[in-house]
Amino acid sequence: MKKGFYLLLSIVLITAYFPITAFANNSKEQDVELWNVVKPLDTTITFLNTGAHPDDERSDFLAYLSRGLGVKTASMIANRGEGGQNEIGSELGSALGIIRSNEMIEAAKITGVKAYHLSETTDDTIYDFGFSKSPEETLEKWGEEVTYERLIKFIRTFQPDIVMPSFRNVNSQHGHHRIMTILSERAFTDAADPNVFPEQLENGLSVWQIKKLYLPAESEETATTSIEIGDMDPIYQMTYPQLGEESRMMHKSQGMGKEVPAEPRQFHLELMNSSSSEKNTDLFAGIPYDFKEWSEAIQNKELQGKLANLQEKLDHIIELYPNREAILPESQQALKQVQKIYHSVEKAKIDDDVKNDLLHKLEIKEEQLQQVSFVSSSLKVETSMESYTLTRGEQANITMEITNNGKEKIQHINSSLVTPDNWKVSGDGNIKHLKPGESKSVTYTVNIPDDAEYFNPYEEPIIQTKITFKENGVESTKILDLDNTVAVLPEISISAEPKNLFVNTDEIQDQIPVKVKVKNYVKGENKATVSLNLPEGWNSEPKQKEIKFTERMEENEVSFTLTPPSNIEEGEINMETIAEANGKQYNTTIQEISYDHIRNSYYAYKSVIDGEAFELLKPEKLKVGYIESGFDEVSNYLKNAGFDITNLQEEDLASGDLSQYDTIITGIRANLSREDLVHHNDRLLEYVKNGGHLVVQYHKPGDNWDIEKSAPYPLEIGNPSIEWRVTDENAKVTVTKPDHKLFHYPNKITDNDWDNWVQERGLYFPMKWDDHYETFVKMNDPGEEPFDSGILLAEYGEGTYLYTNLVFYRQIDNQVPGAYRIFTNLISYGVE
Repeated sequence: MKKGFYLLLSIVLITAYFPITAFANNSKEQDVELWNVVKPLDTTITFLNTGAHPDDERSDFLAYLSRGLGVKTASMIANRGEGGQNEIGSELGSALGIIRSNEMIEAAKITGVKAYHLSETTDDTIYDFGFSKSPEETLEKWGEEVTYERLIKFIRTFQPDIVMPSFRNVNSQHGHHRIMTILSERAFTDAADPNVFPEQLENGLSVWQIKKLYLPAESEETATTSIEIGDMDPIYQMTYPQLGEESRMMHKSQGMGKEVPAEPRQFHLELMNSSSSEKNTDLFAGIPYDFKEWSEAIQNKELQGKLANLQEKLDHIIELYPNREAILPESQQALKQVQKIYHSVEKAKIDDDVKNDLLHKLEIKEEQLQQVSFVSSSLKVETSMESYTLTRGEQANITMEITNNGKEKIQHINSSLVTPDNWKVSGDGNIKHLKPGESKSVTYTVNIPDDAEYFNPYEEPIIQTKITFKENGVESTKILDLDNTVAVLPEISISAEPKNLFVNTDEIQDQIPVKVKVKNYVKGENKATVSLNLPEGWNSEPKQKEIKFTERMEENEVSFTLTPPSNIEEGEINMETIAEANGKQYNTTIQEISYDHIRNSYYAYKSVIDGEAFELLKPEKLKVGYIESGFDEVSNYLKNAGFDITNLQEEDLASGDLSQYDTIITGIRANLSREDLVHHNDRLLEYVKNGGHLVVQYHKPGDNWDIEKSAPYPLEIGNPSIEWRVTDENAKVTVTKPDHKLFHYPNKITDNDWDNWVQERGLYFPMKWDDHYETFVKMNDPGEEPFDSGILLAEYGEGTYLYTNLVFYRQIDNQVPGAYRIFTNLISYGVE
């Protein structure tokens, strides 16, 4: 590690444990934007952290490496987190994956880490299919060949000196975590083997030897390297764990991030593999830390001098911080120096592996110096568009305003747009120069081709801005993203409500209402004819209907009344919603994803109504109050199934007449999202005491759940939660009290009702409960002891309290008939 860093560290340690507020007066003096790009000039080290899901990154340690040391750091995450839960909305599946991927990007910006994923599309095989206790199951579902090939390809592209998986391969870990560790360990050897995926080498990649592979140590005692990361950084005015937690707060859909004190913290590492015989256990021992150490590592005197001089230049640039005007010409000179050395290394007679490594380091340094040049130029680029949603064949104007916020004149400025090759762009971006404080605008006209690719949430932005300028004959280039997401979308989006249709064969509805929403993405007027492609024997009124639009983003709704055949049989029902406009047919739903902490995005999927016909017996009269959490849509599904459901608001819980409801249901994890529920929990318990029936769906231990007070009798949710779940959706379920009326009214529950469940059986099984509770079912994952707390029922006063951690919301969302019947029985208890 460099001596210069230790000098800075000694200064930092003097102030390391002062309160953060002690630095508040200096906050305006820090040019964080400039420091973010200058500090990486200090080192040539590259570091890769691997994990399975967004939020798996080791944020505190990565913040230390990237922001503290300037190490080029990346996180390679396998999937998009599609199988998780959503703590900010109702999006699940691929839509949730899009949210979590964008949260990962925003989190990484704070720690200076670049985020990557093995999963490439919304229907990728490398998918978060839910919790897995087995790395073998994970790899079987993801596909070993595609997963490992992409990992090796990324390692050969990024070329990390050090790789560290986030988790150890131990039985208590998620199977997704474990397999990423297993593959990362295997890649230490295979990425350097030309016989492993040789086609990658034919396509321009080179083999790559990782220098060191670390794992987070089990304990301080087993660590081979321990690093203090709790120091206060004078630039960011927080410790690296605090900076890491700030980034974790961007994972809002997972409820991540917390306040942590400024205090010492050791990060413990265990060295698992090394390509060097170096016995020093320091993190970077045996790896050239900067170009000065590179000059000492190669046997070429001419290059030795050039590399040492280069590092002196880079160190000088860092010393000039925060003087932007002084840094700009120095960075341009260093950029020219790097380019010359690159050509010298190409021609030099040195070991091929060393040459490949050194050339890659120079490429990285050139990229970093481009960043330094742009930031130190103080050029600010702002873009504006009339609409960030576009359609094929239209013409759009983009205005780019470039301002010189610095103190020096910037010469030879040229701006342009980066678009796909077949897009036509017109506009003169030659700005020539900008004096201090001067602004100039350029307007571009963009013609979107008729065959333009539709928006893909996991691809690079379709439009970016490009700025070049020259200083002392050296050209610098910067590509920037626009301040919002530009998306080419179909002219029409069409969606139906309900999206999942239920036909009860016990009482076939004469009329089933369906609402179809149609949204116009075309600029200006448009019209469409809306219809449903119905199964044989079904009818709709009207057959079709024409609607008109006057402007982009306008949405209209069409109501249809469906009539099913009187002799409908149990089974799947599928119908497509269609809109015809301008001679084209559209059957795609565009789900708009918009949250303040991430960029806007869109999820496109085929617009169909997935239906199911099956028998569901219901009590003749059952009045239900539902306390929505915002994390599930069970209330809507029950309404569509013909239940009398009232969504209870804060005023209802505070002072409403709860006795009018036969049953009250809480949505999943409602204690987390409904502070009013926690505040008025006593009223709910009083409701039970007076004869009501309360059904509580699962919570996590941290969801404002009070072991002693949330339920009428003590009930403790399993912790650590990773150990209290049944992940096999096909796990055998044993009903321990088959004669109990829970399994006979209004539906007779059989073994078949546990068939075809999705993703999992249950989460966060209670681990301790009072003797007042009865248990009813047993289930377990292969090779494990069964849990019997999936349904707990207790009498309390004149009423009953039922807690279930079975994942009914996923089953109901996927139209699983048995889950509907079991849940109906649970909420109907006491009204027979």
